[in-house]
Amino acid sequence: MHRLLALFCLFPLPALAANSPVLLGIPVDFILFALTLLGVALLHRHALAVALSGLAAISLYKILLTGFPGGPGIGGFIGHLGHEWVTIANLFCLLTGFSLLARHFGQSRVPAALPRFLPDGWQGGFVMLLMVFVLSAFLDNIAAAMIGGAMAWQLFRGKVHVGFLAAIVAASNAGGAGSVIGDTTTTMMWISGISPLKVFPAYLAAGVAFLIVGYFGARQQHAHAPLVREADADVRIDWARIFIVATILVFAVVTNVTVNIHFPERAEHFPFIGVAVWVAIALTIPVRRHDWEALPAAVKGSIFLLSLVLCASMMPVEQLPKPSWESALTLGFVSAVFDNIPLTALALRQGGYDWGLLAYAVGFGGSMLWFGSTAGVALASMFPEARSTARWLRHGWHVALAYVAGFAVMLAVLGWQPPLSIATLIVAPAN
Repeated sequence: MHRLLALFCLFPLPALAANSPVLLGIPVDFILFALTLLGVALLHRHALAVALSGLAAISLYKILLTGFPGGPGIGGFIGHLGHEWVTIANLFCLLTGFSLLARHFGQSRVPAALPRFLPDGWQGGFVMLLMVFVLSAFLDNIAAAMIGGAMAWQLFRGKVHVGFLAAIVAASNAGGAGSVIGDTTTTMMWISGISPLKVFPAYLAAGVAFLIVGYFGARQQHAHAPLVREADADVRIDWARIFIVATILVFAVVTNVTVNIHFPERAEHFPFIGVAVWVAIALTIPVRRHDWEALPAAVKGSIFLLSLVLCASMMPVEQLPKPSWESALTLGFVSAVFDNIPLTALALRQGGYDWGLLAYAVGFGGSMLWFGSTAGVALASMFPEARSTARWLRHGWHVALAYVAGFAVMLAVLGWQPPLSIATLIVAPAN
């Protein structure tokens, strides 16, 4: 019996490998993936176990029944992992490395010095959100949201309005939407070969969205609890830690640009950018001690996200709807319920999207619910009252409004700009 099962794993039935079985018109692959994401959304405390269980179920399903583009059975699965390992290794190194980077920035005491620059009134809350927006452009949006939460707790004596918490998450996600080092989704696009210049236009939509959530969130907070500024005038910034942050970012950016320009064929075979980040971390050990205690949690979080990315990599993307601005808009709403990391992985595998518009959609869209983005989940760990979905929707209503408004403005100004296909390039000169 075991030998028969082993043979079946290695050589699944050709008829089943050729076509993915469907249920109610939906490929079973996507149903299993959706159930995994739904489990993550509903069982936050067991998210890692759910993600790994989903990965195991999808892998077994593909091995036993449908096979992989590179072949059937276990051989096809191993081939698939061989094709995806560079992306996975890059993401793992970046996620864990950037967790150390975020700790250095937080310990640099820059966040403690920022409140001294805030004006009085509701404008103080608005400027604080603007700081979160700017920080998220070069710092991971999770770290930016956590810094914003820490500042809000100090500035408002712990009396932080849920609408303002939603605005903090939205500001952090908006700030990272147009930066390839500001959000995991845009970093995934970057290491997949998409130029940062293709992602940068997302700031048009993100800027519009920020103005909306910044205004309404700051007004809500001021009415709930006015700003109390008690910044320490003697705060001294640790510039050595800022040097470490800058070094890690420079190594990542320069390596990625160099490899993609001069050695693009090698980028698919080795995780250059991830290794560069850890080389920078190793070189800066004498400058300041890295917060190694943060690594276990970072590794656990990375395994969770990469499990979902691997699940997405096994989906039959040829059966998805054709990329369009309507599908990009829909993905933004879907990302409020399901994690945007696997949704981005699906879009990257399918191709054909306007990457700036998609970066905004999946980056900012998750802000509409507290569990729609990792920044929201992280901030909810600091403020348990944010875990009420009803309160988030009732007081954070301006986030959904901002998402639609930002998307509409970007679409109206720049239009839908997917990458040109080979067919388009051939036909265009004749027209």
